[in-house]
Amino acid sequence: MKHFTLPIIIERDSDGFFVSCPALKGCYTQGTNYDEAIANIKDAIRLHLEDRQANHEELMEDKSVSLSTVDVSL
Repeated sequence: MKHFTLPIIIERDSDGFFVSCPALKGCYTQGTNYDEAIANIKDAIRLHLEDRQANHEELMEDKSVSLSTVDVSL
């Protein structure tokens, strides 16, 4: 069994939490609370990787992710 450590982005909105995995294009989910969102993204990532593996596709895309801030004046 291969192990992957992947970056995720968690955003909170009025409906709960939205989570995406930028290293896997199109891999995202949501949850009504933080724990549910984390569990859901783990499932989404697992399914995404299983699908790629079944289609004999490369499992990982090399992608660097960083988080920063910018100042914007109005």
